[in-house]
This record gives sequence, C-alpha cells and structure tokens, in this order.
Amino acid sequence: MKAPKETNETKSPKVLVSVDMEGVSGIVHTSEVNPDRYDYERGRALMTAEANAVVAGVLDAEPAADVLVADGHGPFRNLLPEQLDRRARLVRGKPRPLGMVAGLDGDTDAVLLIGYHARAGAGPGVIAHTMSGEVLGVRVNGRSLGEIGLNGALAGHFGAPVVMVSGDDVACAEFEELVPSAVGLAVKEAIAGSAAVTLHPAEARERLRAAAAEAVGRRAHIPPLVLDGPLTVEVDMLSPFSVELALLVPGVSRAEGGRPRGGTQVEVA
Repeated sequence: MKAPKETNETKSPKVLVSVDMEGVSGIVHTSEVNPDRYDYERGRALMTAEANAVVAGVLDAEPAADVLVADGHGPFRNLLPEQLDRRARLVRGKPRPLGMVAGLDGDTDAVLLIGYHARAGAGPGVIAHTMSGEVLGVRVNGRSLGEIGLNGALAGHFGAPVVMVSGDDVACAEFEELVPSAVGLAVKEAIAGSAAVTLHPAEARERLRAAAAEAVGRRAHIPPLVLDGPLTVEVDMLSPFSVELALLVPGVSRAEGGRPRGGTQVEVA
C-alpha cells in the first residue's frame, strides 16, 4: 500500500534559523565576536546557547519540524557543534551559497534571524554594520537596508517569511519597519556602539524560546518580505580599492555624484 502523499497541511515544516553574534544577549564589544580576540570563546558559548533556545522554541510549536541552523557570523564557524541541540542540523563554513541564510530554498516555511544587529550607520546600535567595515551603506530602490533587510528580502524571494528577529532594540525596530506583523525580541537596549543594558543570558534564552514558538505558530499570518523589481542596488564603499574590486562584477558601475561620508558609491542595475 502506498503512503499518502504529503500536502501543505500535513508535511513537516522546514524552518531555517540563521544565527549572527553581535545581537546576542550579553555581547557588546568586538572582542567578544572576533576569533582573534581574547573574549571570543565566551561569545561562542553565548551564541550557541541562544541558538539552542530558539531550536527548542521552534520544536515546542512544531515537534516534527525539520530545523536547519545556519551559522551566520564572520567565518561561519562560531557555533559549537557538540553543544548544539542534536535535533537540529547545522550549516557551517564557507564559501557557500546564500551566505548567512545558507540552506534557504523554495521548501522553507519560516526563517528566524537570531542575534542580528542594526545596519551600518544606525545609532546607537550595538556593533552596527552591514556585511563588513568596507560597506558604509546599502540601498535597494532607494531604501536603506542592512543584513536584516537584505536577508529578509532573500528569504522573500523564495517565498519564505522571516517570522522573528532578535538582537538589540535598534535592530528590532529596523525589522518592525519591514515586517510589522512578525515577532521582534530585544535582548538588550543599545546605549552606544559598544554599550548596552542587557538581559541576563538565562532570561534572554527563556524569552527567545517562547518568542520562537509564537513566531513559528503564526507563520501563516506573516507575509514574506518581497521587493518589487526591477531593483537598483546602491552600495557606499569606504575605500577606492573596494570600489575597484566591485567594478569587476558584471552589471556594476560607479554612481555619478555624491561620495557619502568620504566613501565612493557603486551601483548595480
């Protein structure tokens, strides 16, 4: 006898949890997120614990979910595999397609962006930046987007809603402007680029678990972030060398006029 074919109502949902580091509770300084600095191992442990809290929350809501965790910070080798919840699978290392949201595809039912930070220039966001220190800003059809918006739009391209973001209050406000109906959880309140009022990590993890369960349970009511095309992407670069590298990419040109904050603008049409 053939097994009944799975339908959208019966199939186990696929959930992608992308985890960055700067927005994790207790983390406020680059020494805690940089593999070459003394406090990095502590940052890794905090990051892994928050990932586990979110995985637990997803499975509270959907016990049969296929949970994929993408290590989305720096070298993509930060989460401690042996300490990650064994019910999840881990995407680790680079180079890889889709970067911070590796594993995303047309079968993904929900995306959660955990430990994320505000975009470059967004004060007083904790360790706010966009991709790297070479990028001063990114605009898509004139709208400024950081890693939250760019990865959210990438998920939207595949039809997957970003149902939750966690980080500091500035990052959560950035997300709320893009997807008002989704769940944002601030685990710290930014004071400056390297200072915050932060929840105790254990308290943050309890709230993350509850918020993840709520977000996944509401996924059918949260729309994907879809940017209408055609799209024009403008990137403000810090150094002339970065601009010259960018100009080697087909479709990229140097934008006319304006060198914001001392940088140079390139444009992708």
